[in-house]
Amino acid sequence: MERSIRNEIVRLFVENPEGFLSGEEISRRVGCSRAAVWKQIEELRKQGYEIEAKPRQGYRLKYRPDRVAPEEIYPHLKTERLGCEIRYVESTPSTQNIAHQWAKDGAPEGAVVIAEEQVNGRGRMGKTWHSPPRTGIWMSLILRPPISLAEASQLTLLASVGVQEAISKETNLPTKIKWPNDILVQGKKVCGILTEIRGEQDRIHYVIMGIGMNVNTEAKDFPEELANVGTSLAMETGRKIHRASLVAVLLKELEQYYLLYLQQGFTPIRKKWEEKAGMLGQVITARSTQSTITGLAEHLNEQGALLIRTSSGVVPVYSAEIEWQ
Repeated sequence: MERSIRNEIVRLFVENPEGFLSGEEISRRVGCSRAAVWKQIEELRKQGYEIEAKPRQGYRLKYRPDRVAPEEIYPHLKTERLGCEIRYVESTPSTQNIAHQWAKDGAPEGAVVIAEEQVNGRGRMGKTWHSPPRTGIWMSLILRPPISLAEASQLTLLASVGVQEAISKETNLPTKIKWPNDILVQGKKVCGILTEIRGEQDRIHYVIMGIGMNVNTEAKDFPEELANVGTSLAMETGRKIHRASLVAVLLKELEQYYLLYLQQGFTPIRKKWEEKAGMLGQVITARSTQSTITGLAEHLNEQGALLIRTSSGVVPVYSAEIEWQ
């Protein structure tokens, strides 16, 4: 209940950026006592919000810290399902770990875990993900799609389309998708997606869709080994991005494509992905623990595998690291 009151108070401040709101008006519009309003304003001040108070005028928000807490996301959120519940933590080894446990405990579809910092974030194929505090979007989304285990890899491709669309709408940056799960800007990685599934052959129990996005990361924040391969939205646009607003747009785009997928299957997602991919029509090298394949990247098949035309024929690739010039 306290979290809900706080969310509503922040929403009112966001909707009235210049004017004062009396304690009586806030209590009436939120549906709580004036004492509860005062308590939540004090809590917001502890979180870094600068709230001016004047006798006979009320309260005015003068400064909002850059946080991805629920009270910052909800005023911007325009979804039906995704973001229905949000668990927020300052720091965690990985949002994926929290989301897995929450899903096992019965979290609803669309629930989100989001953190200001990950100290042991992970990516595909056992790689680590660099997640410095208060610079990016480090979140995990819980889905419960009525699909088979064999179809689960399609969700990573769906996610990459939704993430690419959200970044493009918020920044107008020329983004491209690198199969299957990376979003690139000018050839450098700005976002990665990690999809983890729990289920049986005939059905999925739940899916955890992890998204790590470099939003306001500065060049000095990247470790030396990532300096030439990673970038951030702020580095590319030259301006700071409001992360909570971007989270809301991200969830809206993901929901749009997820509902399309549930209604019409993978075909419209596959076509959209192919429009936004960066390597189709180019000679690429796909490296996995089993093999290395070089050839022309043609398109996706209906299962979501990347089809590569080699001298010996067309080879479907389901999991690999991709390189091209």
